[in-house]
Amino acid sequence: MLKLSKLATAVALVVAGSAAVAGEVEVLHYWTSGGEAKSVAELKKIMQGKGHTWKDFAVAGGGGDNAATVLKSRVVSGNPPAAAQIKGPAIQEWASEGVLANLDATAKAEKWDDLLPKVVADVMKYKGNYVAAPVNVHRVNWMWANSAVLKKAGVTSTPKTWDEFFAAAEKVKKAGLIPVAHGGQNWQDFTTFESVALGVGGVKFYNDALIKLDEKALTSATMTKVLETFRKVKGYTDAAAPGRDWNLATAMVIQEKAAFQFMGDWAKGEFSAAGKVPGKDYVCAAAPGTANAYTFNVDSFAMYKLKDAGAQKAQADLAASIMGTEFQEVFNLNKGSIPVRLNMKMDKFDDCAKTSAKDFVDTAKSGGLVPSVAHGMAIKPAAEGAIKDAVSQFWNDDKISVADGVKNIAKAAATK
Repeated sequence: MLKLSKLATAVALVVAGSAAVAGEVEVLHYWTSGGEAKSVAELKKIMQGKGHTWKDFAVAGGGGDNAATVLKSRVVSGNPPAAAQIKGPAIQEWASEGVLANLDATAKAEKWDDLLPKVVADVMKYKGNYVAAPVNVHRVNWMWANSAVLKKAGVTSTPKTWDEFFAAAEKVKKAGLIPVAHGGQNWQDFTTFESVALGVGGVKFYNDALIKLDEKALTSATMTKVLETFRKVKGYTDAAAPGRDWNLATAMVIQEKAAFQFMGDWAKGEFSAAGKVPGKDYVCAAAPGTANAYTFNVDSFAMYKLKDAGAQKAQADLAASIMGTEFQEVFNLNKGSIPVRLNMKMDKFDDCAKTSAKDFVDTAKSGGLVPSVAHGMAIKPAAEGAIKDAVSQFWNDDKISVADGVKNIAKAAATK
């Protein structure tokens, strides 16, 4: 992130906004789709119920990139919102600029350390202090499958290993259908790649290679096997995959054109919107080899330093409300994710969410809960971007050998 002094000249877009008044909470977010907008409306209702004024600052498009640009300009001009939707290492980058508020008083009163797995709590902290409030958990290492397609192809059980997966994919191919629905952006390639890495190499390898960026792990025989498996998966996708959006790939599974998709649990929203029922019309299962692991993507709100006492009170109430049981339930029912707060009642959630919640708790205890690199939760943006590019180049160019693919990824990981 550019230092704020340099940023002032670098960012042309300056959004005018009046300083927050007592009891007003201004929230910058990019949740503008149906279910997301519905969820934000619930948070607004909760805050109004506490006597505060809600000022909505929604910035659509760009997967949050547009919102990030606007946010920078607001902070540069000395007029930050009370809260902004930020996640992963970007939270620490903002905190290092000295512009985020300390939420420890709220976190202590609300017992956040007891309600969050340590690996998630650490993402919300800077130098041991809470500076952001987590909203939800998306599980990334899901494999989605169409029950009718599997039946038609003669696949009688959900593949639990990569060998079983390739045997099933071969049957689907012989039945004249597409084994793997895939899209064409680098984050989609990496979503599949990190699930393969986790399934082939296990949690320790995933942590060493993709989070610690350890050169020994990145150039190991395990990484060679990961790329061999990854390339084999590519062989079961269709020729029209490049450039396809993720939801169109999900639609292929829904419409019985394809058997499997590797995608986070936002895909479940597409199945639900199409009236499909988990366990009956489709299967949600951990990607092969990853049943005892969980790659997470956590949405969160970072809180900015405010001068006005009334606005500070509203901000503290917002942080508490985000972690409260009421919002955690309604938001995640709308979004397809699960509550980040541990030990929540899950009776209103579907079977996929219940499985996700159980695995979230179990992996938090076992050490199998790991941040998703594909979704900006684990490493600094420069290294993440370089590794994603190297993985996508390997995926899209069959002429790149596995040995060169390993070298390219290791080289990309050294990007500062």
